[in-house]
Amino acid sequence: MKELIYHRHLIPAAEYHANRVAIIDGDYSAIYSQHLERVCRISHALRHQLSVERADRFAVMALNSHYFTELYHSAFLGAGIINPLNLRLAAKELVYILNDSGTKVCFVDAAFAPLIDQIRSEIKLERVVLMGEGDVPHDITMDALIDEARFEIPAEPEEQDPVVLMYTGGTTGLPKGVLLDQRAEILNLYHGLTTFPMTSDVVYLTQTPMFHAAAMFGILGASMGGLSVSVPLFDPKTVMEVIPKHQIEATVMVPTMIGMLLSHPDFSADTLASLKMMVYGASPMPSAILQRLREVAPHIELFQGYGMTESSSVLTILKPEDHLRDELRGSVGRALPGVVLSIQDEDGKRLDSGETGEVCARAGNYMIEYWNKQEATAEAFKDDWYHTGDAGYLNEEGFLFLVDRVKDMIISGGENIYSIEVEDAIASHPSVAQVAIIGIPHDLWGEAVHAVVVLQPDKTATEDEIIEHARASIAGFKVPKTVEFREEPLPLSGALKVLKRDLRSPYWEGKERRIN
Repeated sequence: MKELIYHRHLIPAAEYHANRVAIIDGDYSAIYSQHLERVCRISHALRHQLSVERADRFAVMALNSHYFTELYHSAFLGAGIINPLNLRLAAKELVYILNDSGTKVCFVDAAFAPLIDQIRSEIKLERVVLMGEGDVPHDITMDALIDEARFEIPAEPEEQDPVVLMYTGGTTGLPKGVLLDQRAEILNLYHGLTTFPMTSDVVYLTQTPMFHAAAMFGILGASMGGLSVSVPLFDPKTVMEVIPKHQIEATVMVPTMIGMLLSHPDFSADTLASLKMMVYGASPMPSAILQRLREVAPHIELFQGYGMTESSSVLTILKPEDHLRDELRGSVGRALPGVVLSIQDEDGKRLDSGETGEVCARAGNYMIEYWNKQEATAEAFKDDWYHTGDAGYLNEEGFLFLVDRVKDMIISGGENIYSIEVEDAIASHPSVAQVAIIGIPHDLWGEAVHAVVVLQPDKTATEDEIIEHARASIAGFKVPKTVEFREEPLPLSGALKVLKRDLRSPYWEGKERRIN
């Protein structure tokens, strides 16, 4: 069977919609027939000019662009395994990933070519290919490769053929490579197409970074008859221009993006008038931001997704009608078809509804393995369940409620405190722009709840005010003992998640953190 391969979707779409615009990237646009020709030429160039075979890895380090999309589609047609690199990686991390993956060729844009050149003596790259223009170090341009290559539709790959190697940051240690095959990615695409009201002519905006799993739905789904619009990097002002200009109908955003958009001084509700659907996820959604979004754009159908890179992205969905039920506030939805959830204790015992433990899952859209890490793979799939590292519970209807990352849970005086709950309480303060809750060492309680707060511009608040505001909505033992105010934004990952490990590390240097 070869049903779950991208070949069966992109090729027919290009035939049926040959003259329909497929991609817009700034001033660049291409109709479906043009896009397919470029993708097939890139596939030919990878094989015949760059000597990249189907099982070889090629890396991409670049801002969002039509070139990036073309490389993804080439990989999905069987031209190799794409290794999209996180743009926030340090040189040491890049060296590790490129050597660990055995990457043969790296595609870069002008913004990141100097960084790859800086580390080239430490890695085993055979070729560096420049996407677009620029007076930067490279061996050959992507446009030159396309010009020299033949238009030839590749032979169909197999469902089990690896197609994406995506490295996750993790909370400790070096990144782990998540190896995903055609079947996992296309099955996840099916889940999306059957869950979201995506029409064949949808206008979709890709604004999440293309190196992140959250971008995959737009990269794959919007290219099956719809129009895919991309911006190089999320910027509130740019997004406010692009949405009305192209009449964007659907997009994915992480809560941090939504908060930045809604708080921008030039934001107007009219900006979002064309939007019909928004999917959010990747990190907890503060209640205040969700409420604000629903107030300014009640017409948008909101979907919350929960998943991880290892599951090709999504495991559960909270649908628009579920957002209207007060008792489901805080839920990330129910499992998608074919996904089975289990809440387990430390011994692997399945817990009853309402009991908090580690979220475990079984699904057909999980990774093949952690690249070159057999022990880590075996640990993650212990007892045939994938162990997410998230703490949560299921209600009697099967809705999943996340309470924290297991590693972010704070144990203070024998009590388990989930940082998400405390963050939600503090985020509702009108002066708070950002908040992160961490555990810091305490001689008596082991850990104490500590709040790191960034205030809104021109707003003020004291430590006592923040503490008392939290006390009004959560139990006393959960209330922060201390509050730290920062002027600079909280440190974010490339996927715009708060890097709590960076916030914790100064406090725990030389000490052992006594939790999972």
